[in-house]
Amino acid sequence: MSPFSPLRRAVAAAGTLVLGAALVAGSVVLAAPASAHGAVSDPPARIYGCYDRWSGAHTDPAMATQDPQCWDAWRANPNAMWNWNGIFKENVGGRHEQVIPDGKLCSADNPIYDAANDPGPWRTTAKPYDFRLTVHDPSNHGADYLKIYVTKQGYDARTKALAWSDLELVKTTGRYAASSPYVTDVSIPRDRTGHHVVFTIWQASHLDQPYYQCSDVQFGGGDPAPNPTTPAPNPTTPAPNPTTPGPNPTTPAPNPTTPAPNPTTPAPNPGAGTCTATVSVQSSWQSGYQAAVTVTAGSTAITGWKVTVAGATITQAWNGTASGSTITAAGWNGSLAAGATASAGFLGSGSSSNLSATCSTA
Repeated sequence: MSPFSPLRRAVAAAGTLVLGAALVAGSVVLAAPASAHGAVSDPPARIYGCYDRWSGAHTDPAMATQDPQCWDAWRANPNAMWNWNGIFKENVGGRHEQVIPDGKLCSADNPIYDAANDPGPWRTTAKPYDFRLTVHDPSNHGADYLKIYVTKQGYDARTKALAWSDLELVKTTGRYAASSPYVTDVSIPRDRTGHHVVFTIWQASHLDQPYYQCSDVQFGGGDPAPNPTTPAPNPTTPAPNPTTPGPNPTTPAPNPTTPAPNPTTPAPNPGAGTCTATVSVQSSWQSGYQAAVTVTAGSTAITGWKVTVAGATITQAWNGTASGSTITAAGWNGSLAAGATASAGFLGSGSSSNLSATCSTA
């Protein structure tokens, strides 16, 4: 599937932060948050690839055999797939190896994306040793640089989570203007054969917000894709040279900018013929946040639900339809047996403080 599907081509043409409406399971409306969000689209990063291949068929059991790592990732946290463009860490200060621990490189040490770290038979993209890498950024915030690594020969992506010692740096680019996509030509050492991981750090320009991307690539099969006929455009300026010494590696890594998510409402207490809901903040940034609601049916089954999140300005929802501060169940997750649960996710603008959720049957 092309990394620039009709939806994403429309985003690029519009030059806006809004991804637009897309129907998933008949009821999910998507819109991008107001911050720099993007991913490596070619060769596709793990979470982006799962979304690109399966967003229109994410309940199809064929995924379990055709794309087992994506199947596991969707089951582990479907919110991650609808937010394929958010694998970043803030306030790293260039200290990537000190801040992102071994085994967490593919998730940017963000638990929402933990499944991306799992070793296994991730679907690979066949590439020649000289190929073109593309970063897709609907927000058009530019790049201070791209740093591109490849795993060393002997690394086995099926059995080992990625560590910094598994990687070899093959390219550091200069700065890119605020006009996506960011494209660069990459040359891989010819001793690499089989399944490898291309690991990309995209340092967004608008904030200290680096993105970490794992792309699974197959090398050594000849030239499965044609070489580009023209070189990729050079960045507009060379990468800046540091004017001060690098930070002391013994300095502790900074604490995360947001605490681990804690539900802001009490645990549900199911009641007869009713439903209850909790809301938890999963991540936040300057102008917004990502949160999840969990609905629990009471002592009798319900056939529909809707959750109102007091204090929220909802800009995007998945596994449900948003209207104002209310999320209504999707067609496939509205009916719950007694005591059963369902979940939905959303993006909100503004502050994530003092959120509370109430549920009613529908």
